[in-house]
Amino acid sequence: MVGITRTGRPRRGLTTIGVAGVMAVVLALTGCGGGGGDDSSAGSYGFAQAAQDDKAEITVWVDADRTGAVDAFKKAHPDVPVKVVTYDGSANGSNSFRTKMQLFDRAGNGWPDVVFSTQNNDAAWASQKSNGKQAFAAVLSDGLIPQATLDGFTPGSLNPCTVDGKVYCLRNDLAQVVLWYNKSLLGKFGYSVPTTWQEYQALGEKVAREHPGYIVGTVGDAWTPEVFFWASKCQANNITGPKSVTVNTDSTECKRAASMLDTLIKNGTTPNISVFTPEFVKKYSGKVLVMPGPAWYAGAIFNNPQSLNVGKGELGVAAPPAWQGEPAVTGNVGGGTWFISSHSKNLKAAAKFAEFVTTADDYQVNVAPGYPAYAAAADKWIKKQESSGYYATDLQAIVKAGTEIWDGWGSGIFSQEAIWAKTMTPGIAGGKNLVDLLPQWQTAIKNQAQVDGYTVK
Repeated sequence: MVGITRTGRPRRGLTTIGVAGVMAVVLALTGCGGGGGDDSSAGSYGFAQAAQDDKAEITVWVDADRTGAVDAFKKAHPDVPVKVVTYDGSANGSNSFRTKMQLFDRAGNGWPDVVFSTQNNDAAWASQKSNGKQAFAAVLSDGLIPQATLDGFTPGSLNPCTVDGKVYCLRNDLAQVVLWYNKSLLGKFGYSVPTTWQEYQALGEKVAREHPGYIVGTVGDAWTPEVFFWASKCQANNITGPKSVTVNTDSTECKRAASMLDTLIKNGTTPNISVFTPEFVKKYSGKVLVMPGPAWYAGAIFNNPQSLNVGKGELGVAAPPAWQGEPAVTGNVGGGTWFISSHSKNLKAAAKFAEFVTTADDYQVNVAPGYPAYAAAADKWIKKQESSGYYATDLQAIVKAGTEIWDGWGSGIFSQEAIWAKTMTPGIAGGKNLVDLLPQWQTAIKNQAQVDGYTVK
């Protein structure tokens, strides 16, 4: 595996359900109405099309970590001219994708042909008209992408891409959260892999006493709520309709996750430091005992010479912990999505590109660092990773976690990561308890949702 930043967040976003029972309600997005152009002018794919030129160059926007996808496509299809533009991929909820497309809408030109985003909530806006212009995202399920290809994605994984029954994007990878652990260190210290969150907290408390300086997780990244609160069934992001959301951070499910983290933050075993910083690498290389995190952590953090660089035969993966007495559920951190522009002048090439980078072994199996959303590629990816001899365990926990993503956390227009980074991260840095910050978090979510036109319950 190569190193990446989050895909889903290089994300890094990706993403998931069976792996995506996960986004079931997305959605509720499926009531979001109004996708492509006016029906009266719709082309054969369900939206108004620009004059087509099968030889026209296509412009593809990717984050730095998806340049390998472009390289693989160019090698496989040297006859298709591709111009590459790199941008941040809307990482951590920057919203750059939407902002830039709105500028092109106002100008009436400039749209790229294909865009990769680390986020899973972009279909909520990209399927809608903007500034009087037709929706940016092309409808994929009316013939632009073959139905057989769409059917090949892991069941539920295209839910975040589906609005009013139509598919507007393709998932890149699934980002289900699992429990990574260092088998060598656990054995050396005589610790067992925790199977419940109560055992996880107890392990953190024991580590703080017996092996200070070692850690069991982090809270320094904007996807912290997706790792811990989503897995606790905290109703902070329950999208219940096209423009409705239920937010209740005063629940037992939210408070128990916050209380657990308060304990582990205070004793130093879950530091408020991003995993993608030199400080984290310097301070915690060789010191990570266990860490809840998405599937893409394997290549992004552990098997990455520029990050923790965990040695061969040391890294194990276990099922996400359950809350005692409850079935295990887990969260999803990014995974990434590919959109085709409805304004493209070469839809044939754009579709060929999007289909290739999400389904072809040349990229998804041989190059991609994350667990593919396309089922056939995912099977091959798992076998390849297991055959490498790098891991201390098999990777079946990743496969199983893909079926355990809780469907009460939706994909609205607003970014939970951006809200968390602005509201909660500074509070943690200031020494405040997460339990005490929960009302502030709820208010921030409510305010942002209302700005985006949601009715908040």
